[in-house]
Amino acid sequence: MDILHNLALGLSTAASPENLMYCFIGVLLGTLVGVLPGLGPTATTAMLLPITYPLDPTPALIMLSGIYYGAQYGGSTTAILINLPGESSSAVTSVDGYQMARKGRAGQALAAAAIGSFFAGTVATFVIALLAPPLTEVALKFGPPEYFSLVVLGLVCSVALAHGSVLKALAMIVLGLMLGLVGTDIYTGTPRFTMDQLELADGVSFVAVAAGVFGIAEILRNMEGEKTRDAVIAKVTSLMPTREDFGRMVAPILRGTALGSLLGVLPGGGAILASFAAYTIEKRISPYSHEFGKGAIEGVAAPESANNAGAQTSFIPMLTLGIPANPVMALMIGAMIIKGIVPGPEVARSQPELFWGIIASMWIGNLMLVILNLPLIGIWVRLLRVPYHTLFPAIIAFASIGVYSVANNPFDLYAIALFGAVGWLLLKLDCEPAPLLLGFVLGPLLEEHLRRAMIISRGDPTIFINFAQRPISAVLLTLSVIALVIVLLPGISKKRKEVFEETD
Repeated sequence: MDILHNLALGLSTAASPENLMYCFIGVLLGTLVGVLPGLGPTATTAMLLPITYPLDPTPALIMLSGIYYGAQYGGSTTAILINLPGESSSAVTSVDGYQMARKGRAGQALAAAAIGSFFAGTVATFVIALLAPPLTEVALKFGPPEYFSLVVLGLVCSVALAHGSVLKALAMIVLGLMLGLVGTDIYTGTPRFTMDQLELADGVSFVAVAAGVFGIAEILRNMEGEKTRDAVIAKVTSLMPTREDFGRMVAPILRGTALGSLLGVLPGGGAILASFAAYTIEKRISPYSHEFGKGAIEGVAAPESANNAGAQTSFIPMLTLGIPANPVMALMIGAMIIKGIVPGPEVARSQPELFWGIIASMWIGNLMLVILNLPLIGIWVRLLRVPYHTLFPAIIAFASIGVYSVANNPFDLYAIALFGAVGWLLLKLDCEPAPLLLGFVLGPLLEEHLRRAMIISRGDPTIFINFAQRPISAVLLTLSVIALVIVLLPGISKKRKEVFEETD
C-alpha cells in the first residue's frame, strides 16, 4: 500500500498544471533537438540544461527528465528513418529499423519502437517505485567509508562499460577527477589549481563542461563531414502495425523490458548493454531469426524496450544513493546540486513531493511522447532536411547563450569553447567523454567522503577494508577490484571489444 500511496503522491505532484506544462516542454524540446543526427540524449540534455535554472527544483527536474526521454526517442527516429542513430543504444535499432524503412514499413518500425518504449517505461516506473524505498533505507546506513567505496565501484563500472580501451577510460576518469579538484578547498578554504583566476574559485562550470564536451564536440564532429541522408525519410506512410506484427512484438517487448530494467542500474552504460543484449537474445531464440538484419520487427521492439527500461531504471542509483549511472544522470545530479539539493537518500525523506514527482513524471512523459511524436513524424522528417551547416551553428549559439545566462559570466563562454575543442579532440583520439563527466561529478564526492573517513579513523586507511567494522565498504571495494580484474582478462577484453564494435 505504501507504493500506491507514494505513486499517488507523485502523480498529484507531476499532474499539476505547471509540472505538466514543463514536462510537455521538456519532451518536445528533447525530441526537437534529439531527432537531429549525431545529437543523442546526453548532448541534448547538456545543451538544454541552462533553460531549467530559473525554475523551482521540482518542475526543473521534471523538465530535464522530459528532455532526456524526448532526446532518446528522437535518436530512435533518426536510426529508423535515415540509419543515423542519435546514440549508441539506438545503434542496434537501426540495423532492422532502417531495413524496414527501406521496404516502406518505416511507420510500423516507428510504432513498434513507440509501443515498446512506452510499455517498458511503464514497467520501469513501477520497478523504481518498488525498489526506491528499501534502497533508500539501506543508503541511510551508509557512512563516509561506504559512500567512498560506492563511488569507487561506480567509477570502475563506468570503465568496464565504456567504449574503447580500459586505459583510455581510466585516463578520462582521472581527467574528470582532476577537473573536479579545481576551486576552493572545502576544509581549508585555500584556492587550488585556479591559476589565479577568480572565476575558478568556485570550480569549473559544470554546465560549460557538459555542454562543451558533449554538445559542442558532437556538433563539430558532425559538421566536419556531413553524412548523406537517404530519401527513405519521405516514405513514412501507415503507422499501424498489422496483427502479425503485434503477435511478433509481444514476447520481445516483455524480454527486452525485463533485461533493460535489470541492467539499467549498472553505472556507465547499462542501457547500451541492455539494448545490445536484447537484440542478441532475440536473434538467437526468435523463429524469425533468418529475417534479422533484413527488417525483422523484433529487432526494433526488443532493443527499444530494453533501451527505455534501462534508461529509466538508471534513475534508481541517482535518486536513492546520489550516484549517477550514466552521463545524463550526472547532469541531473549537477542540476540538483545547483538547486541546493544534496543528492542521496535524504531527498526521499525531506522532499517526498520532488522524489515521487520525478518518478511519476516518467510515466507521464512517456505517454506524452507516444501521443505527441507519432502524429508529428512529418514535422521531424522536414526537420531532417535542414542542412547541418545551417542548423548546427544556431544550436551552438543557443547553447552558448544558455551557459552565459546561468551566471552572467563571460568566462563561461571561453570555458564552453575550450571544452568543446577538448571534447572534439577526445573524440578524435577515440576517448569516450562519458567517464570524464562521471569523474568530474563524482570527484568532489569522492574527495569529501575520503577525507571524512580518514578524519573518523584518525588517518587509518584500513577503515575502508575492515570487514568486521565496515563490511559494506569492504564488500564494495572488493567488487570494484573484481570488476576491474575481470574486464582486464584477455578473453573478456576481446569479447567486450566485439560487443562495442557491433554497437558503433
